[in-house]
Amino acid sequence: MFRFSKPALAQVVFLAAALAAASPARALDDFGLGRAATPDEVKAWDIDVRPDFAGLPKGSGSVSDGETVWEGKCAVCHGTFGESNKVFSPLIGGVTKDDVKSGHVAALKRPDYPGRTTFMKVATISTLFDYIRRAMPWNAPKSLTNDQVYAVLAYMLNLSEIVPDDFVLNEQTIHDVQKMMPNRDGMTYDHAMWPSAAFSGKKMKPDTHAKVCMKNCKDKVEVASSLPEYALSSHGNIADQNRHVGQVRGQTTGPSAADSAAKKHPAAELADASGCLACHAVDTKLVGPSYRDVAEKYKGQDVSALLFKKVREGGEGAWGDVAMPPMTDIKDDDLKTLVAWILKGAPSK
Repeated sequence: MFRFSKPALAQVVFLAAALAAASPARALDDFGLGRAATPDEVKAWDIDVRPDFAGLPKGSGSVSDGETVWEGKCAVCHGTFGESNKVFSPLIGGVTKDDVKSGHVAALKRPDYPGRTTFMKVATISTLFDYIRRAMPWNAPKSLTNDQVYAVLAYMLNLSEIVPDDFVLNEQTIHDVQKMMPNRDGMTYDHAMWPSAAFSGKKMKPDTHAKVCMKNCKDKVEVASSLPEYALSSHGNIADQNRHVGQVRGQTTGPSAADSAAKKHPAAELADASGCLACHAVDTKLVGPSYRDVAEKYKGQDVSALLFKKVREGGEGAWGDVAMPPMTDIKDDDLKTLVAWILKGAPSK
């Protein structure tokens, strides 16, 4: 979820490159397209790990350590054994020792197999490392240390019976794991989008035959249309619903007056710092219920201890099938303050 959709962003980047190539003496700012990224900004985004393991950070994690991290941060959404729940698809299952030997998952060819898990489909272990590192856990992406990412992945590999119970995953052993991935040979290069001829062993061809067009270019970007005022807050504040990754904070489409006012309250700062506002708003249902709805449901009841336990441990079922991750990092006193604020309807003062 970025400021532009992927096609629009691609067009902007292409236009910027084309204009810069045609008129290198002119600054990017001349066209209203922004500025060059600083080295620190580039570094913040440059965290991808490629199939050849370029970009892989140093670190290590054992299966047992991974189980501990998994139970605290992952199981609420993905299940104790990666079986997931009613909302999230299974991660583990469907692979056999023969698949590990052959590099092809036999169950993928069975139309009667109940469902395709992540480990049935994924071909490269780097894909899993990269995604976990940048996007998990759901309520606090990029909060795991490199050692924790290695450990979680080691636990998943163990659940898939690819590595033993005492296995330790690190920047060296991950190369050996790639040779054991059940679907490592299930990739196809026919789409010509794989990284390089050196990796695939095949001569690659371009995906498109587009040509640079430098005719009738405009000097600056013009906004041709926008949402009407009444529609700006129909889905709440989109920026608050996006997960904060790198320098991008999403597109603000007009927060409701209640959300804007409530953010002035100290408890709202706790909610924001703890990742609560990624799923909840004051008076608008997002992924989870609004705080006003929670307060209304428990109005007149002494449920502070119950809600404290619910937020601390996480879970699902009270407001739908989407699980709420456990809030294990917030201090008890801060959590009590947050719960009291919610039960009062998330007031602004």
